Amino acid sequence: MTAASPPGGRPAPDAVCPAIPVVVLGLGGVGRTLLQHILRTRESLAQGGLRVVVHAVVDSQHILTDWSPGGIADPELRAIVEAKAARRPLSSLSSSETNKRLTSHAHGGSFESLLPPAGGASRVYVDCTSTADLGCTLVQALPRLAGLVLANKKPLTDSLAVYDAVLRAGRRVRYEATCGAGLPVLGTLDRMLGAGDEIQRIAGALSGTLGYVMAGLEEGRPLSEVVRAAKAAGYTEPDPRDDLAGTDVARKALILARKLGWRLELADVAVESLVPPHLAPAAMPLPLFLEAGLPTLDDAMAQRCAAARRDGNVLRYAATIEGGSCRVGLLAVAPDSPLGRLKGSDNLVAISSRCYASSPLVIQGAGAGNDTTAAGVLADILDMQDRWAGAASGQ
Repeated sequence: MTAASPPGGRPAPDAVCPAIPVVVLGLGGVGRTLLQHILRTRESLAQGGLRVVVHAVVDSQHILTDWSPGGIADPELRAIVEAKAARRPLSSLSSSETNKRLTSHAHGGSFESLLPPAGGASRVYVDCTSTADLGCTLVQALPRLAGLVLANKKPLTDSLAVYDAVLRAGRRVRYEATCGAGLPVLGTLDRMLGAGDEIQRIAGALSGTLGYVMAGLEEGRPLSEVVRAAKAAGYTEPDPRDDLAGTDVARKALILARKLGWRLELADVAVESLVPPHLAPAAMPLPLFLEAGLPTLDDAMAQRCAAARRDGNVLRYAATIEGGSCRVGLLAVAPDSPLGRLKGSDNLVAISSRCYASSPLVIQGAGAGNDTTAAGVLADILDMQDRWAGAASGQ
């Protein structure tokens, strides 16, 4: 039993903080930033009577576990963050104690070994990868999981059969961070739909990278110059064509459409890629694209921008969800519209509904960087705390 909390919401001095046990899958930018957030919020969460206990972390080569009640100790978590920031594998952690708890995927370590047996220990599994296979495996294992938090969009944009499995799990699955870099978009839609509002249209700038590109084009800079600058600043994927193709925005649009109950597949989303087929990764290596292929797109894009200006508009790369269909691509909008006023790499979602007919509900904020996405993931984890309320450990 935990001691009653005193007035003000803080636990009594002898209170035992309930622990949320988590397994973190993927230690790229979002995964390691999530660990930083967990470390940074230790004191504030303890004041609220809560702990997040990391029992396992997984990168592309290794699994590190600690199933003791306290989980992986904070100094070791800090060492993991430092190693992954330096692009070193978990095996680079030199402690002999750490090595006892480290297994490689090549020598018996497998994700399946982390799954609890039916009726076993309850844990929250946090998917910070971008792989389709792992996400779908997690969805298939949902009947055995206490909770699943997704930063990975792939399971939510897989076939409707996979998505339906997510729906059946109800609130044991959280995925706010998959759309809008942690902005409270999906939660807002849940509240609106739950209150009986009727969503008529969603328009959104859902890529911080493409927002940065559009802002540069609006300044009159060539597309090639803006894309190279974005890559140099770390705003793009290693291959900027992954951003320019619009596929990631299409996945986010599909997540929003499915949230509205629309039975759509990813192939149903109309996508305007900014990269023609003859410049795609399969047709041209990245160095050649950056040096010679990308500049060939400058004139056509400048003409699109000029045409929009002549009509008194500005160009944005946006998703439009309306009338049972989704479209992703360049959109000419009025400069004084929510999308038209958008600057830099911010994300923005404008929701028009029965209750917000004359003026859309606008949600806007930072759309680039791991910090906001990881914060959204942590918020989803904390939303599951009621499952462990009053427990000293999740084991």
